[in-house]
Formats: sequence, structure tokens, C-alpha cells
Amino acid sequence: MHFVTRAAACVPLLLGAACSSFAPAALPPGSSIADARAVFAGPAAEFALPEGGKRLEFRRGRQTWMLDFDAAGTLTKSEQVLDEAHFATVGPGLSADEVRMRIGAPVETFPVGWQRLVVWNYRWWQGDCVWYQVSISRDTGLVTDAGYGSDPACSRGSSRD
Repeated sequence: MHFVTRAAACVPLLLGAACSSFAPAALPPGSSIADARAVFAGPAAEFALPEGGKRLEFRRGRQTWMLDFDAAGTLTKSEQVLDEAHFATVGPGLSADEVRMRIGAPVETFPVGWQRLVVWNYRWWQGDCVWYQVSISRDTGLVTDAGYGSDPACSRGSSRD
């Protein structure tokens, strides 16, 4: 019953922001990790942060939100990470796990066999017909290259997310 009470307490807050933005942005600092998990139907992934904190990943279409919680389970920061500023932090030598923690899971992947790479592709809210791509070595698990490319969905005349 405690779970239902916490989730219900967040509903008015989230309904007010739902029309203008994706709900994680409306969760105020100081909210509990339990509230975030309950209201947003569970994260796509969870990551350990230094000093016992956690980062929760919430994906919705062309947006990925990362919510950071301290060791006590209190929200300290939330941000939408599919943007040029966050892409600029991804580069050669970064591990696949670090990429995932910075910008979340890719929307599509494909192998490049002869180079022994897997390319992660991200569609993002400003990227009409452009997606962000991260090449990761299958041998080392490290980024070899990252940058922008043409989204093949545009050449097929679709608008997939």
C-alpha cells in the first residue's frame, strides 16, 4: 500500500508537466528513487555512481533521461542526454559501458564485420535525418570513432523513433 501512496502523490505533479515535456524533467530534486521507479514504470537501465548513488535511464522516443540519485536514494539531478553537448563527451577510448552510462542505449546497432566493429545509432530530438553513431571495437569493447551520419529512415520515407 505504501508503494501506491507514493506513486499517487506524484501524479498531480506529473500531470501538470506532461503536456509540456517528458515527465522525468518534472520530478523535483529531493524526490525518492522509489517514486521515480513507480511513476515512470521502471528504468531501461540502472548504473552505479560513485559514493553509492545510482543513475536511472528512462527512454522515450528521441529522448533519453538520466536521473541521478545519491546513496540515500534522493534525486540530485535529471537531464535529457541525447544532445550535442553529451555527444561531445563520447570519443575514442571510452568503454561501451561508459557510453551507455552517458547517453543510454542505442536505438539500433549493426555490425561492420571486416573491421570487427559494432555501430550504435542514436536518433535524437534535433536530429531530423541525422543520427549520432558510435563505433565500438568487438575486440576491446572501446569506442574507435563517433560522429554524425545520415539516418537511413529518411531515405525510406519513414519517421521511426
